[in-house]
Amino acid sequence: MAVKFNLPTYLTLLRIAMIPLLAIVFYLPWEYSRLISTGIFLFAGFTDWLDGYLARKLNLETAFGAFLDPVADKLMVAFVLVLVVQAEANPYLAIPAAVIIGREITIASLREWMAEIGQRAKVKVSQLGKWKTTAQMAAISLLLYRDDLLGLPINNMGYWLLYLSAVLTLWSMVNYLIAAFDTITE
Repeated sequence: MAVKFNLPTYLTLLRIAMIPLLAIVFYLPWEYSRLISTGIFLFAGFTDWLDGYLARKLNLETAFGAFLDPVADKLMVAFVLVLVVQAEANPYLAIPAAVIIGREITIASLREWMAEIGQRAKVKVSQLGKWKTTAQMAAISLLLYRDDLLGLPINNMGYWLLYLSAVLTLWSMVNYLIAAFDTITE
């Protein structure tokens, strides 16, 4: 079976290609590197929304796109969380980041296994998962930017949202594991 490339798939590939660009900009010794890194991350988040929208709206959904999209998301989130923790190394940031990355690996593995046995529908993306993703993207954006803005403590807000993300992450993981429990125990 040939892999079909279309606009949504190219947007997903662009999101993956932005990861090394974000890393380079993040480490540049330039006062605007955090701002540009945040802009790259936000643009990646926009391409995530856009590729899904276009795939559904233009009937361009493919098996390869359905596989690649969550991989791109998880790569971006894990990579940027590692950058943020490395830049501000402390357990208050590292622990929720580890929870989020660990959950992403666990659920990706569960989904792959469930797909192999024909039960992928039991662990499809839920509304809670979408809320979790939104909280993660907002938290990571704030933590990437880090500087106060218009009197708002951006970094502190990022911490709070990261903890909310970690709670939503664990909650959604438990929901997915409960949904797959019968299949796991067979």
